[in-house]
Amino acid sequence: MKKLAVYPGTFDPITNGHIDIIVRASKLFDRIIVSVGENPQKKPLFTHSERMGLVENVVETLALDNVDVGYFSGLLARYADEIGATAIIRGLRAVSDFEYEFQMALANRKIYPDAETVFLMPSEPFVYLSSSMVKIIAQNSGDVSIFVPKPVEIAFHKKFGGKK
Repeated sequence: MKKLAVYPGTFDPITNGHIDIIVRASKLFDRIIVSVGENPQKKPLFTHSERMGLVENVVETLALDNVDVGYFSGLLARYADEIGATAIIRGLRAVSDFEYEFQMALANRKIYPDAETVFLMPSEPFVYLSSSMVKIIAQNSGDVSIFVPKPVEIAFHKKFGGKK
C-alpha cells in the first residue's frame, strides 16, 4: 500500500523552513501533496492564486518526483479523506506550537481516523522561522533572502518594493 501524506498550510508565504519539511518528508512517504489551504481566520498577505503559484514554483524547483501541489478549503480531515491520505504532516518549531497542533491532531483523528498526524521538527537553522516573521521583515524593507526561496523574495519585492 502506497503511503500518501498531505502537508497542509496557508503558506503565506512558503519559507525555507517549509521547504526543509517537504524535502525531509519526501523521504518518509511514497507521495506528498503540499496543499495550500484557505483559512477564514487568517488574513493572508498573498492571494490564494499567488500562494498556489509560489508553492507550485518552489515544489517544481525541488524536482522531487513524489511531491505534488494541491488545494483545499474547509476541514483538513475531510480533504485528507477525499484524497486517501494516510498521514498529515505538521511542523513543530517550538513547545508553543505543540498545544494547538495537538488539539488539531486529535480533532482530525476524530473526523478521519485513517490518517495519523506526523510531527516533524525543523532542521536547526529553521527553528525560529515563521511566515509571519518573514512578512514583518519584508514589510519593513528588510532582506528576506536567507529566509525564503527566490520566487518569494521577488513576490515580496513586487508587493512592497525595496531590495530584490
